[in-house]
Amino acid sequence: MRNSNPHRSSQHVGKRHRAWGVAAVEFALLLTPLVLMIFGTTELGRAIYSYNTLDKTVRDAGRHLSQHGAGDATIAAEAKCLAVTGTADCSAPPVVPGLTTGMVSICDALSCPGTHASQPTGLGSINLVTVSIQNYAYNSMVEFVIPNMTFNNISVTLRAQL
Repeated sequence: MRNSNPHRSSQHVGKRHRAWGVAAVEFALLLTPLVLMIFGTTELGRAIYSYNTLDKTVRDAGRHLSQHGAGDATIAAEAKCLAVTGTADCSAPPVVPGLTTGMVSICDALSCPGTHASQPTGLGSINLVTVSIQNYAYNSMVEFVIPNMTFNNISVTLRAQL
C-alpha cells in the first residue's frame, strides 16, 4: 500500500536533515575541547621527553667525569659537551633547542672541596662529582594550551675516582 499523504514523506526527510544539522552542531561544539586536549597531551609529552633527554645527558656527563681525576679542564669541557650535545667534542647540535654549555655547571673535589672532597661514608671517604643543567627554558609550540616553562635544575651527583 502506498501512503495516501504526499506530505508525510517530505516531513520525514526534513526531520532527518534537522537531525544531521543537530549532529553537526554537537560535533562542532565538542571538536574544540577535543583538539585542545590533543594539543595539550602532545605538548606535555614533548616537554616530558625534553626533560628526560636532559636527565640522560646529565647522567652521561657525570659518569664521564666520575671516571677521571678532579680538576682536568679538558675532561670538564668534554663533560659539558656531553650534557649539551651528547658528544664529547660538541660536534652535534644541542639535544634540545636552546641548550648551551653555559647552562651546565660542574662541581668536583677541586672546584667544590667543602662539599665534594673526601666525604666520609661508612666505608671510608670518597670524592664526589656533580653535573647540573640550570634554568633551561622550555618553549612550547602551543602556548595557549601549555605555556612556556623553565625546568627545575636537573642534577646528578656520583662518586668520583680518587
